[in-house]
Amino acid sequence: QVQLVESGGGLVQAGGSLRLSCAASGATANINAMGWYRQTPGNQRELVALISSGGRTNYADSVKGRFTISRDNAKNTVYLQMNSLKPEDTAVYYCKAVHRWTPYWGQGTQVTVSS
Repeated sequence: QVQLVESGGGLVQAGGSLRLSCAASGATANINAMGWYRQTPGNQRELVALISSGGRTNYADSVKGRFTISRDNAKNTVYLQMNSLKPEDTAVYYCKAVHRWTPYWGQGTQVTVSS
């Protein structure tokens, strides 16, 4: 079992920045990919960014050049630095970790970008 705790969400004006953190605990020894997804009411959860255990990254086209995902394996923590935020980035952001091919999700953190 892997437990994920997110932090760092909040309210920010358009053009501002936020940094999300997600700390994993429990069976962290075999966590493969970690990443961030987001969801708005009435819509499916969508990929924002992924990072492999080796550091390879993948981003949604809508956030490329503005968001950066990073990972501290020693702390079992993944980060999402979000710059140049837009109102359309408003969503609940969820952390995901894959442990031996089983996905685990955090509880979500709200990000609201005002225009």
